[in-house]
Amino acid sequence: MKITFIIPHADLSGGIRVVAIYAERLKKRGHDVLVVSAPKPRPTPKQQAKSVVKGKGWIPYKDDEPSHFDNSVVPLKVLERYRPTIDADVPDADVVIATWWETAAWVAQLSPRKGAKAYFMQDYGAPGQELEQIVPTWSLPLHIITIAQWLSDLITEYCGDIPLTLVPNAVDCDLFYAPSRGKQPNPTIGFNYRLLASKGTDIALKAIQLASQSVPNLQVIGFGSEQPSEPLPPNITYHYRPSNSQLREIYAGCDAWVFSSRREGYGLPILEAMVCRTPVIATPAGAAPELLEQGGGILVKPEDSADMATAVQTMCQLSEADWKIMSDRAYATAVGYTWEDATDRFEAGLHTAIERQQRGDFSHPKNAITSNQ
Repeated sequence: MKITFIIPHADLSGGIRVVAIYAERLKKRGHDVLVVSAPKPRPTPKQQAKSVVKGKGWIPYKDDEPSHFDNSVVPLKVLERYRPTIDADVPDADVVIATWWETAAWVAQLSPRKGAKAYFMQDYGAPGQELEQIVPTWSLPLHIITIAQWLSDLITEYCGDIPLTLVPNAVDCDLFYAPSRGKQPNPTIGFNYRLLASKGTDIALKAIQLASQSVPNLQVIGFGSEQPSEPLPPNITYHYRPSNSQLREIYAGCDAWVFSSRREGYGLPILEAMVCRTPVIATPAGAAPELLEQGGGILVKPEDSADMATAVQTMCQLSEADWKIMSDRAYATAVGYTWEDATDRFEAGLHTAIERQQRGDFSHPKNAITSNQ
């Protein structure tokens, strides 16, 4: 197949990382793959003024920030400015894939020559992607591919029983792995640091503060693609933009991984930690409830740092034998989600998009979507 992905802009976000994984794996399977991207949008004068008034200063802008497509085998075409993708930007192909609510509207307007239209919907709730904005995109003439059961259920709630393809995320066991092991010499937990409020870093930091009062010598390892906005507590070792091999060592060096998101499409760090045999302490965001139901961690209440701190204390005080049982369950869950299987499903979803276009599904009245709200 000739496949085109349309992304808003290339960066180091988790959603773009997943797109890059599928693009590379599809290319390695012999497909002709292209990614078309707008550059990162510049802050508007209104946004700059608002930031200054709030005391946050001038919003910095860099047009050469790293992305998951750096050194990729997949070609990346970047437009001259942030704007809708049009026919002239995109080659004729078998299928063209929107990857964001704005790009869904762009893809819907493309000529049929650009390919059958698919919509890879990974999340809602990121800045500029609220539910009332994204729901109308589900009624566009695009075959939806989504990553988690909760998102599939949400689409069904608003749109009825429309055809879609569910493709859960996965983990690369060649990149992330760890031998069977015991607890760390000193109790150690890890977390992902993000400045976005939806990622709940404030919840994790408060839980770490509380847990440090009851767990002697608690060590904390953090990583992120951003520098912390303020100094971190002295018991936190922070890694800025670690490599995959460093990230594997971080996960494998912890007794528990803290996942504190308020809203999440999936939560890929959960699987990455679990395949490194690290149990996860998670808020019920994204796929966390599905991934922890086999006992590979502890699900905590949302917005509750005290409950998370209690879970950290519980995890650190487990006996070696009980901790290993949880570690083994985490690993057993994670290895059931492979990118090879996920790519099979994603590829099948693209074929479904082509088949639906050929039989005229998207123009049939039965596909009209009404809101249940």
